[in-house]
Amino acid sequence: MIGRFVQFMNPKTALITGASRGIGRACALSLAASGARVVLAARQREKLEEVAQQVRGAGGEAFVVEIDLALRDSIVAGFATASKAFGAIDILVNNAAVTRDGIAVRMKPDDWNSVIQTNLTGSFLAIQQALPGMMKARWGRIVNISSVVGESGNAGQANYAASKAGLIGLTKSLAQEMAARNITVNAVAPGFIDTDMTAVLSPEVKEKILAVIPLRRLGAPADVAAAVTFLCSDAAGYITGHVLDVNGGMYM
Repeated sequence: MIGRFVQFMNPKTALITGASRGIGRACALSLAASGARVVLAARQREKLEEVAQQVRGAGGEAFVVEIDLALRDSIVAGFATASKAFGAIDILVNNAAVTRDGIAVRMKPDDWNSVIQTNLTGSFLAIQQALPGMMKARWGRIVNISSVVGESGNAGQANYAASKAGLIGLTKSLAQEMAARNITVNAVAPGFIDTDMTAVLSPEVKEKILAVIPLRRLGAPADVAAAVTFLCSDAAGYITGHVLDVNGGMYM
């Protein structure tokens, strides 16, 4: 586990959205193993509690908060609750995302809006809640989980690709705004990772995907978590505005 190799010099509090499963869960476990106190945020409290128990069982500190990234009031309330319990947020990992796939010519406005609202606007609103504490402390780490399709595009995912490309633009802009406050802002762009999202793919589709991945395998959530944990660490203090690809060579 990456936590064996990256340890925070001082105790930090990390909030991870979409922490109930997949990449978010792996990021939470990795950050906790590195010594961070973790705030686990998502819509399903029961699943979050399972992750929290795993963190606590390994000797870490975890706090659960329900947040719906599609709702501004939920984001504001969730961050307020987390800050009251654990203090200011030092590290924010914007991981929560939804998909509503379909070809652009037939895409319903609700499918476009819901994906942009959760994946991009929700991440921006979460950043707004975390920034005041980071600015006061003059230290912070923000990592936005983008996607390989945010760089390459993908047929049938105009909304999702636009939201993930938007996160890259947001990352680069905020990196420039926040550098003077010692707050780094980076993005991680996973390729095809072995999660619930890819579990529904047919064997035929998976074979086509593997054929264009030089490493010839799907990534694991831990592969992404390792990159995220590094970018959140003191060792990455001179890296900002960067997009770190974790895609097995699928897009270079």
